[in-house]
Amino acid sequence: MEQTKEKITVYYDGACPSCVEDRENYEKMAGEKGAEVDWFDITGQDDQLRCMGIDPYKAKTELHVRDENQQVHSELDAYILLMRRVPRLKPLAWLIGLPVIRPVLSSLYRWMVKRRLQASGRL
Repeated sequence: MEQTKEKITVYYDGACPSCVEDRENYEKMAGEKGAEVDWFDITGQDDQLRCMGIDPYKAKTELHVRDENQQVHSELDAYILLMRRVPRLKPLAWLIGLPVIRPVLSSLYRWMVKRRLQASGRL
């Protein structure tokens, strides 16, 4: 008997075209596994985010994922959690979690997000 995982929730920036594109690409790669993910657009949801214990500024600058145990993961931990659910992405999740790669990728990620938000006038 196959055990089904409970859904996770991804808090993503729906006002960001590249974030929306990333979501669409993930859903294509995930196939049926995509049904295990709920997507929550954080745009204009500051009060609701606060009620869930998520800082709205951090939600805009870091990906957040709430797992099946209701624990919130952010930045690279969130990406790793999300990618591990899709067989094709598991090797990438492993790679970005490596101690040598993780800090470099984390810095690059923060720089790219800050640049994107500044360019769109949202930071």
